[in-house]
Amino acid sequence: MSSVPLQKQLPLLPNRPRPLVFAHRGCSSLAPENTMASFRKARELGAPGIELDIHVCKASAGNFGELVVAHDDTFQRTAGDNRAIGDLTLAEIKAIDVGKGEHPPLLDDVFEEFCPDMHIDIELKTRKVKDDPLPGLLMEKLKQFGDRALKSVTVSSFNPFSIASFKKLCPQVPTAIIWSADSEVPPILRYGFGRFLSHCDYLKPVFRQVNRFSYFRFSVLERRPMVPWTIDDPDLAKKMLKMGCEGIITNRPQDTGAFL
Repeated sequence: MSSVPLQKQLPLLPNRPRPLVFAHRGCSSLAPENTMASFRKARELGAPGIELDIHVCKASAGNFGELVVAHDDTFQRTAGDNRAIGDLTLAEIKAIDVGKGEHPPLLDDVFEEFCPDMHIDIELKTRKVKDDPLPGLLMEKLKQFGDRALKSVTVSSFNPFSIASFKKLCPQVPTAIIWSADSEVPPILRYGFGRFLSHCDYLKPVFRQVNRFSYFRFSVLERRPMVPWTIDDPDLAKKMLKMGCEGIITNRPQDTGAFL
């Protein structure tokens, strides 16, 4: 029986210096997460990149909603508001205070201020397996901003179907599958199986599931770079990078200098 050829992967931000450091939801240890303040703080502290999450808010005038930067499905944890983001209009979202007077930004706001100077990992927050507007809306947004954004971003998700849909629409942007053994993750996706469904280019495992064996399996044999999350200990960061990981995701970009 002939062997199955390895899928050719897109290079991961080849023009960006290594290691790739992504400030997790901005500098979320010092400012409200996923806000312009947290992204500015990360830049101020010297982090070369940021990681953020996007949802689609409620449509208006017959159009799909805007791409809102937020992690959870609601703002219950950050603002005490349990309404689903998909049920909120942009005006309603802009009125929400997620801490220290900060309001949820749009992806447009982030692109305008931080591209192309910083690299950005955009996580698609969606549970849909079909008819999902999020991949297409992101593709259109990247098309709108052109090379300024296209050459600065990566796109990732726990949802392999969302990544597969985006990759068909925007094949020039590197994509990743995220995973962990957390109980909220479907069992079949807890150990990286989503990479086969998504045809992704690199991998974002939780750091606890990264070791020399998994690195050899995924990055050496399958040629998929690894960027583990979320690493706040400089010694652990150095260990992961020495192993061969392309970069890390951290809540503490203030410690970036310790492992760059």
